[in-house]
Amino acid sequence: MGVIMRTIIISTMHNSARFRDSAISCDACPPLATSHCPPATRCGFTLVELLVVITIIGILISLLLPAVQTAREAARRLQCSNNLKQVALAVHGYHTTWDRLPVGAYKYNYGTWQMAILPYLELDTIYCEYDWTNGYMGRYGMYGRPDNYYLVATRLPIFTCPSDAPQTDVQGIMKHNYVCNLGNTGTNIYGSPPQQYGSGAAAVNFGGAPFSIRYDSVEQYSFEHIRDGLSNTLILSESVQGVNAGTYGRDLRGFTYWAFGTGFNAYLPPNSSLPDRTFEGYFDCSMSGTNPPCIAYTTDAPVTFAARSRHVGGVNAALCDGSVQFISDNIALETWRALSTTRGSEVISDSAY
Repeated sequence: MGVIMRTIIISTMHNSARFRDSAISCDACPPLATSHCPPATRCGFTLVELLVVITIIGILISLLLPAVQTAREAARRLQCSNNLKQVALAVHGYHTTWDRLPVGAYKYNYGTWQMAILPYLELDTIYCEYDWTNGYMGRYGMYGRPDNYYLVATRLPIFTCPSDAPQTDVQGIMKHNYVCNLGNTGTNIYGSPPQQYGSGAAAVNFGGAPFSIRYDSVEQYSFEHIRDGLSNTLILSESVQGVNAGTYGRDLRGFTYWAFGTGFNAYLPPNSSLPDRTFEGYFDCSMSGTNPPCIAYTTDAPVTFAARSRHVGGVNAALCDGSVQFISDNIALETWRALSTTRGSEVISDSAY
């Protein structure tokens, strides 16, 4: 028993000494760190690190911004295509009712196909309130009459491409973007197309068109006149809304209430770098800003407006069967002209455009 008691006392004293030594060693330890920084150091970014971060963010934004802009333009182009599709179907609705296509334009200022198809776009109110009966009113024609002005000063979104910036004529009359097919040559100042554009090997013979500008008589065509086939013939395409500038403060491209602003000619390719041929003097065109090139027409080079758009690489175009295609700026000129004719008897494959 005595031996056991001595062993217990010695063990207790030994453990007490170990605990005391442990306590002393713990007091010598530094307190637990609350930061990775040394006590005398302030935490933060250096100027170099901050500049590096800002640079990286700028690079990321520069990489993402074009992608965002591309996505937005793709959405605008799709909306433009949908608009053009609805307009083409409205032309079909007119044809179903009257068994013929609307006139491209009545003289200079009496009205265009755009007004004729309004009932088939659920715009009956504007169509019914438009006064067709009071005749010519000088330079601005029927669309500039006081009783018609508020109608033509109203923008029609269905005729507007969202990729283009909205513009008006100098009188506040709205410009729009969709134009009818006037054929593969040009337009004489009295409305009829020239039967030949150019001379010699470069001459282009007129091959018919779905629409016409009539000065002395009304001439309308039906789908039966389109011998090249509805799926091989253009019916509508795009124009840009010209920005008013220049000597007379106006550019009439996109002015679809005016006869020569309501159509396009396929003599020039889409978005051509060559100039449109338009009127001089009061009927001015401007090459300032984003406007395409243009010069005055001549006896040998009649009025000609190319199909143009604000899209990158081409234009939207509707065919007579109601389909809509995006036509590349690089389409072969012979193919583009063949698509615009109604009786040219050209053979066109789907892969050609």
